[in-house]
Amino acid sequence: MAVPVSDRVSLADSHTEMSEILMPNHTNNLGRALGGSVLHWMDICGAISGRRFAKRQVVTASMDHVDFLGEIELGDIVVVEGYVFDTGRTSMDVKVDVRAERPSEGERRDTASSFFTFVALDDEESPTAVPDLACPTDEQAELRDLALERRRERRERLARE
Repeated sequence: MAVPVSDRVSLADSHTEMSEILMPNHTNNLGRALGGSVLHWMDICGAISGRRFAKRQVVTASMDHVDFLGEIELGDIVVVEGYVFDTGRTSMDVKVDVRAERPSEGERRDTASSFFTFVALDDEESPTAVPDLACPTDEQAELRDLALERRRERRERLARE
């Protein structure tokens, strides 16, 4: 049975934050996070954001270039955060950021960032319409605008390279 989708959903409704402790099975021989594990967590976080927003199943359509900004060490807390910042007819763009935390040292480091596109699916697993994005607060509008600007800058930079 189809879930009714309202006309507008707020950015805050899509916000997702996941946490992991970096354990040995997700590290390389240097004791740092495997890039593939980080990408896996980012994809899951983005999909949860998309599902919360669309109130439907979603599939990953694309992932932009990933910027790995710093290492995540064995034992660090890995925090993956995502939110929908733009929509198309059947798609949602999701900003996903990763940071590492070491509470015992009061340390928090940005470690990865990317933009994902997800497509909402109906009951027959065909693309289906998503709600429009609402940003009812200044904070939500700022997050949306920042994500749009960063994605534009990133795409321009990559086009020049």
